[in-house]
This record gives sequence, structure tokens and C-alpha cells, in this order.
Amino acid sequence: QVQLVESGGGLVLAGGSLRLSCAASGRNLRYYAMGWFRQAPGKEREFVAGISVNGGNTDYADSVKGRFTISRDDAKNTVYLEMNSLKPEDTAVYYCAADPYGTTSSSPGQYDYWGQGTQVTVSS
Repeated sequence: QVQLVESGGGLVLAGGSLRLSCAASGRNLRYYAMGWFRQAPGKEREFVAGISVNGGNTDYADSVKGRFTISRDDAKNTVYLEMNSLKPEDTAVYYCAADPYGTTSSSPGQYDYWGQGTQVTVSS
């Protein structure tokens, strides 16, 4: 079992930055690919970014490419999402998730473990 806890969300002006963290317990994250997803009110959960085991491969949704960066620190058992040039349309609850298959995936069904989410609100 893996327990995930997100932090770092908040209210920010458009153009600003936030850094989300996802801390894991129960098992070391080195065995898992990790993903960030988001869900805005009235919308489906959507893929934001993913990183493979060892961090060798990353993947991003087109809407965040060039603005968001996913990284991992397995020694700290933590995954990060650096978000720059934030836009009002980035407003959502952001979730991290762990994928035991080890490869990046944009499909929520690939992920077995989820955090409770952290709210990001970008005001214009």
C-alpha cells in the first residue's frame, strides 16, 4: 500500500507560480511511475504530467507543456509539480497518483493509488 499526500496548493494571480509536492508513505516511490492529474468543477479528471520510474521519461498534457515540470526525489519519497505562468484555466483540484507498472500513462485507470488532492486557484 502507498499513501500519498499532496501539498502546496493555494491562490495565485495569473502569471504566478506554485510548486506542488506529493509525499508518499508505506512504500518507496522508486517502484512506481507517478502522475499528476487535475479536476475542475463539472469536468472530468484529466492528465497533467507523468514521470517514469527513475525519472527517465516524462510526459505532459499539451495544455501545460513548457509551463509545468514534473520531477521526483526518491530519496525523499516525494514527487513535485512545478507550475509556472499559471492561467485561470489551470484552476482545479490537483491529485498525484502512483502507477505500479512503471511507465508514464495518461490514463487514470493505470494508477492504483491516489492522494486526496490540493486546490489550486488562479485568479485573473
